[in-house]
Amino acid sequence: MNTLSQLHEDIETRVKAIRDSQSDWLCRQGCDGCCRRLAEVPKITAEEWDLLQEGLAALPSEQLREVSKEIAALAGKVSRPIVCPMLDRANGACLVYVQRPVACRTFGFYVQRDLGLYCKDIESRVTDGALAEVVWGNHDIIDSRLRDLGETNDLPEWFARWKGAIE
Repeated sequence: MNTLSQLHEDIETRVKAIRDSQSDWLCRQGCDGCCRRLAEVPKITAEEWDLLQEGLAALPSEQLREVSKEIAALAGKVSRPIVCPMLDRANGACLVYVQRPVACRTFGFYVQRDLGLYCKDIESRVTDGALAEVVWGNHDIIDSRLRDLGETNDLPEWFARWKGAIE
């Protein structure tokens, strides 16, 4: 059965194995390089959006207003890199960490190198001989599993529909 929760569990198992074997692994709270250097406006599936709505709805109203402005600004944005609208920039932490999309769960662990979607900090450490045991994952497998989780849209499109329904 290909559910979002099963995909999250599979990713978490792989991430834990990497962290357990690499004590100096870069991806952890406070490392927000990926969140500050998104290559594209986030695209998420219907199931991911359903979960993300829960996290957004739980934010204090002032934070939700700020996130709303950030998400709205992403619509049609062409300049890169993009900063994630759900990043608490002062703390380098995700405001909706528990409900974050799959793409956020896999940064640093799975890559699409031909599209430039990978952590350059990790790659430079591998090139320098550190993290020699790193095996680059294949993001195509995750993309395939995501296709089974419903319609995919850009984050601003999902958000606009949601905001329109609750206003």
